[in-house]
Amino acid sequence: MKLAQTHGLTEVQTEILNTVRTFVDKEIIPVAQELEHADAYPQAIVDRMAEMGLFGIMIPEEYGGLGESLLTYALCVEEIARGWMSVSGVINTHFILAHLITQHGTAEQKQKFLPRMATGEVRGAFSMSEPELGSDVAAIRTKAVRDDSGSYTLNGRKMWLTNGSTATVVATLVRTEEGRERPHENLTTFLLEKPAGFGEVAPGLTIPGKIHKMGYKGIDTTEMLLDNHITGGDTVLGGAPGQGFKQMMDGVEVGRVNVAARACGIALRAFELGARYAQQRSTFGKPIVQHQAIGFSLAEMATKVEAAHLMMVNAARLKDSGQRNDVAAGMAKYLASEFCNEVTQASFRIHGGYGYSTEYEIERLMREAPFMLIGEGTSEIQKRIIEKGVLRDYRL
Repeated sequence: MKLAQTHGLTEVQTEILNTVRTFVDKEIIPVAQELEHADAYPQAIVDRMAEMGLFGIMIPEEYGGLGESLLTYALCVEEIARGWMSVSGVINTHFILAHLITQHGTAEQKQKFLPRMATGEVRGAFSMSEPELGSDVAAIRTKAVRDDSGSYTLNGRKMWLTNGSTATVVATLVRTEEGRERPHENLTTFLLEKPAGFGEVAPGLTIPGKIHKMGYKGIDTTEMLLDNHITGGDTVLGGAPGQGFKQMMDGVEVGRVNVAARACGIALRAFELGARYAQQRSTFGKPIVQHQAIGFSLAEMATKVEAAHLMMVNAARLKDSGQRNDVAAGMAKYLASEFCNEVTQASFRIHGGYGYSTEYEIERLMREAPFMLIGEGTSEIQKRIIEKGVLRDYRL
């Protein structure tokens, strides 16, 4: 049985996935180790993704995209992460921004950004976190003050921007004083435009440099410093301030499905590597796969890969249907990220001492898998979302 198969796909979805799978096998996996160890940006791979139309996969056809579903996108992400997780990160924040503009943007904002985002000419990022906030989004300190002309002056420090230097539009969540009692109702999303690069890239907007990480290499993760940065009122997402928290949570649901898909891709690759090594390596006169301990481990790994994939697909389909999917996305992200780490570690154990060598791919996966536990909200945050959501229907 082949793992992580999805039933009920259209011919178009199947064709897209087959194309992406071939691309991963031929153009990502052969170079991933070298690029990752060098912490080198995969420019050639990104250029090919743009040629293939992957930057426009979820953007509506009227704006030059493919108009595909979140499910199609998530399955593509699963395939790409199977090759190299960092590459899937290149398009994740891009699509959260595209989703935010599609769902919440004004007609002018959609026309301005979406056609160029579909081609990859404009690249997107989004920014919620700050250095001392973690998951407490409602406590954001970065402020935007409006003047008499309708422009805003932004001051503060944003943290953990994936694609921070390569993105040219950043959806940035900041505090505006809307006079509302509930803190999260005083937050606004701004679409901040900037050129790519490091340093003070626009007046009062600085991208200091790359944050060095144990994994998730090859892709830039940065801070963003705002020091009296002035932006027009037309950069408020949707045109109305005070809607930022709701907008960003919608985007995060897409992001959580994405992280679940990435975790599924890493887990699937870890299983593939473990199953291959277990059939090639022999001890005590037979391949180690014939030792029951290894066989049972592979059985557990396969079951976890399959379970995570099914939950991720369910969460994507729920979002596509227009139904509330916060619990499903939280469950999928929680389970897939935890299982991803368990499967990757099990594969690492099967590899024995060779798994600790940088020559073997599993070493890279061991450094990439932990990011799944914290990206788009920790497992603990997901449990809070699940608890509240489940008790809506089971409260006494």
